[in-house]
Amino acid sequence: MVRVGEPLSIEDVVRVARGFEEVTISEAALERMERGRAVVEAHLKGDKPIYGVNTGFGALSEYVIGQEDIETLQLNLVRSHSCGAGEPLPVEIVRASMLLRAQVLASGFSGVRPELAMMLVDMLNARIHPFVPEKGSVGASGDLAPLAHIALCMIGEGFCVSDSGVVSAGEALKKAGLRPISLKPKEGLSLVNGTQVMTGAGALALYDAEHLCLAADIVGAMTLDAVKGSPDAFDERIVSLRPHKGAIESARLLRLMLKDSEIRESHRGCKKVQDPYSLRCMPQVHGAVRDGLSFVRQILETEINSVTDNPLVFQDGAIISGGNFHGEPVAIALDLLAIAVSELASISERRVEHILNPSLSGGLTPFLGAKEGLCSGMMIAQVLCASLVSQNKVLAHPASVDSIPSSANKEDHVSMGMTSAMKAREVVENVFTVLSVEALCASNGLLQRRPLRGGVGVRAAEEVLGAVVAPYRDDRPLSWDIEKVKAVIRPGGGFVEKTVKAINAMDG
Repeated sequence: MVRVGEPLSIEDVVRVARGFEEVTISEAALERMERGRAVVEAHLKGDKPIYGVNTGFGALSEYVIGQEDIETLQLNLVRSHSCGAGEPLPVEIVRASMLLRAQVLASGFSGVRPELAMMLVDMLNARIHPFVPEKGSVGASGDLAPLAHIALCMIGEGFCVSDSGVVSAGEALKKAGLRPISLKPKEGLSLVNGTQVMTGAGALALYDAEHLCLAADIVGAMTLDAVKGSPDAFDERIVSLRPHKGAIESARLLRLMLKDSEIRESHRGCKKVQDPYSLRCMPQVHGAVRDGLSFVRQILETEINSVTDNPLVFQDGAIISGGNFHGEPVAIALDLLAIAVSELASISERRVEHILNPSLSGGLTPFLGAKEGLCSGMMIAQVLCASLVSQNKVLAHPASVDSIPSSANKEDHVSMGMTSAMKAREVVENVFTVLSVEALCASNGLLQRRPLRGGVGVRAAEEVLGAVVAPYRDDRPLSWDIEKVKAVIRPGGGFVEKTVKAINAMDG
């Protein structure tokens, strides 16, 4: 069970977003929210203008709202800000966003009633997923439009997505036995102000990207054996002289993967002195990605447990406007994620070329085809990789360097963090495909080396792949094979998990 109001991790987000794990709220969080709400209620008895409580929003903040209209103000905010476009966000991103928004409210600094956080938790547990258009956030006052669509469902308006299609939010809540929320002063603003959608999407992309680092080492080792490469460059003495943590870990895994390789022993005395960079420099490249993602994790886990509302409500009675909602920290981190993980595909595509190109592969058949000329083999698999690597180059351009002022220049610098998140997500998906292609090519290259076998870890990886896809002999459509491999390479698919378990057991 995941408990809102206590520190959350990336893994907690994944368990709720993808695993539908039950969510609850800590008693301490409920008490904090009660105390924060009491501060807001005390201020409502006076006539001092408080942003978003008894004033308009953004460029309209100079307008003071009368007591008789302050609840309508919150309702109008949610309705007017539900202004997105495009396809609905995947359910996993919506769930991650709902969890993280509940986490912000549970801090007590938003000044809302506990009922709001409880409603988000109840919706998660009932699997009620708001229809949230994917486009419309500039990451300024956070993810205003996406969060507003979530809030819209909480008040019984808008739509939800379900297994049977799109249904009205009112119908979905009624079916789950939940009553729509009636918004009190400040509560509409507290539901839409923050970075939770970009952060939720980014957390899921990061989780997958870290998994891809493991997959890249495993698949890269398979390729090295398939093309008769040398593991000497991964010697612990070499990487210790440039002790970046990521490179050290990558080299360790590569050494374990390639231990006791019969293929290696078969060409130990060959004339080749060094392998190309895509083989020899795997620890340096894969390791740099690991280190970059380590920074991204630090930023996202800080953000997950931060308060990004505005204004903020303090126990000493102060209500202060600030800028914690600005998405720049997340935007820059997710731009780095896209840049870093794209390199896993870039170097992987070059390794695919080494397997398929007969002048580089060390004796494998051209493109791994069964009959030269008659069979094209896996020729177009490399073309697919080239296409995706090239697309990643475009997607890796940072969104965070852009800014278009909004709200009559009140929000004159924005982060474009949601764009960073969605680009990173697409890059990660492309890398899954490229590594799946390399795994498919490497496993078939290794078959041509039989009866010689690769390293112990390589054999474990081959076994997992062999259970889901048949050897490639005569030409056949490769798309389906690639999708089967991709399914096992994803987190929980077994390829990485079983291989890592095998080599760690060997390492003691």
